[in-house]
Amino acid sequence: MLLIENEFNIALHVKMLEQICEEHTPKEVELLIIDGDSMQELNLAHRGMDKTTDVLSFPIDDFPHAPLGSIVINHELAAQKAKELGHSVEEEITLLFIHGMLHLLGFDHEIDHGEMRAKEEEWIKQYNLPASLIVRTEE
Repeated sequence: MLLIENEFNIALHVKMLEQICEEHTPKEVELLIIDGDSMQELNLAHRGMDKTTDVLSFPIDDFPHAPLGSIVINHELAAQKAKELGHSVEEEITLLFIHGMLHLLGFDHEIDHGEMRAKEEEWIKQYNLPASLIVRTEE
């Protein structure tokens, strides 16, 4: 199940986001769409980095009936990156959601040997997102 908090009314591929959740976890996932300043505050508080970022994931410790966690997306950076790469904001947010979801499922591109990037590329293809998005999986 996907719970969405989108106070900015940013366009989303809700059905696809729900499908991603349903196909990869039986647990509840929360998606929050926030602005750059709020994301900078979260990034500083939780990662010690005083700058904004595009997506953060907050897994919840596994116990019976616990949600999987929360994915927080910066709609301002998503719009900027979508414009830069020539695709829709909805597609960019879906890519960021996939990235966050993989983190919630235990993947970590900062310490693995390319497993998360490979899984991200697989999901991009599976959900028929623009191939241009795959380029970033290699950065």
